[in-house]
Amino acid sequence: MASLGAGRFRKRKTISIGLVTMATAAMLAFSASLLAESAVADIGSRLELFVDQHRIETMRGVRLQLPPPRRAEVVLRFDKPWEGRHSGYVTILKDGDRYRMYYRGWSAKEQPDQVCYAESLDGIHWVKPDLGLVEWQGSKRNNILWNGIGRHNFTPFLDTRPGVPPGERYKAVGRGLNPRNKPLWAFVSADGIHWRTVGDEPVITDGRFDSQNLAFWDPNRNKYVAYFRIMHHGVRAIARAESDDFRHWSPTTPIELGDTPAEHFYTNATLLYFRAPHYYFAFPKRFNPQRKRLDWHHKKGISEAVVLSSRDGIHFDRTFMQTLIRPGRDERNWGDRSSMPAWGLHQTASDEMSLYYSQHYGLDTAHLCRGVFRLDGIASAHAGYEGGELVTKPLLFEGKRLTLNYATSASGSVRVEVQKINGKSIPGFALADAPELYGDAIAEPYAWATGADLSPLAGKAVRLRFVLKDADLYSYRFGE
Repeated sequence: MASLGAGRFRKRKTISIGLVTMATAAMLAFSASLLAESAVADIGSRLELFVDQHRIETMRGVRLQLPPPRRAEVVLRFDKPWEGRHSGYVTILKDGDRYRMYYRGWSAKEQPDQVCYAESLDGIHWVKPDLGLVEWQGSKRNNILWNGIGRHNFTPFLDTRPGVPPGERYKAVGRGLNPRNKPLWAFVSADGIHWRTVGDEPVITDGRFDSQNLAFWDPNRNKYVAYFRIMHHGVRAIARAESDDFRHWSPTTPIELGDTPAEHFYTNATLLYFRAPHYYFAFPKRFNPQRKRLDWHHKKGISEAVVLSSRDGIHFDRTFMQTLIRPGRDERNWGDRSSMPAWGLHQTASDEMSLYYSQHYGLDTAHLCRGVFRLDGIASAHAGYEGGELVTKPLLFEGKRLTLNYATSASGSVRVEVQKINGKSIPGFALADAPELYGDAIAEPYAWATGADLSPLAGKAVRLRFVLKDADLYSYRFGE
């Protein structure tokens, strides 16, 4: 009997331990579920680009690819007597139905530099108006906008802060004239043409401001942000500061680039992406100060354009270490300080956007060129002919349709599976229900065998599995 009782006790103990183990497992599963749910990104109906891996869980046979922009035409030659070979630091902003261009005109080192101005209705064809503001060699018939303090790298922006006073709708930053201390000054304007300084003192003093410095209103942070150059660990680097009022600025801090090699970034050209302002892009001019390819050129230093991306304007992603714009076959771009991106990325056709960059710096043929990207196509998720797949991290969306920006070969395809958060396919949206999509489109809805309506899944945590063959996928978006 005692043995029987002991057996019953051992059985009860085993059952009890089993219940505890099951309870622990349930708690762990519940915790894992909560953790997984907490990692779900609510993307709503915003545009998602393949410029980083923030929303990507896995890739197999797929890589993120950075195609160079297509070189288009020369849009502006720095050919006026007050412009010339050292012209640069170009800013292009969109203002209603007009594009405005501001740049430094500088014909020779012994001559003063000037702030020059041009306009366009399409971002391609530009005119230099006679502004009648500044005298040059006895005449005001020129496009010189400003020749006072800040003229060396005067960089304007259109202030989008809600409630901005009409007289300060345009703002700018530019460095001082003191040869020993050249901090940043602030400027304001009602019309983008007539400017005045803000106060009697510079606004940002901690930095090296001898390249193109810039600022803009950042609605994500509800502050003005400025990006400018510093020397950091012995190289030219990018720093930032913030302000509530454009007059008083936070201490200078370097942007974060993760565990990447230190490189000279001569300029930064940082901006909010106009189609999806939760993305920040920077287009620095990467500088190699000790290299010299051309014996006949007067200085060392060759450069090229690169691209950085960010989701917060502080931590920048170096997914693409390779060059975006190379000097190329034209040997005149292998001299000092060419291939400098202008500040501004703009849509110039229904299916394209333009990034501008200066070439032939230091030569009489100095000019500004236009580079063309596919709309929303700075980078892509690419698979070769052998095929591959990409699975996103869990997400929530709004709307009832999935629209893709993609391009395939005549033999390639894109297919899409919608999965539960655990990776299992959702009936009706599985790969077996996903037809091959092929072609080349900026925004094409994807439809399954059961149709394109995703509204039953809106607001639920899902994953997307993209199966690609000889294809590039640039972006996706949910919506109506």
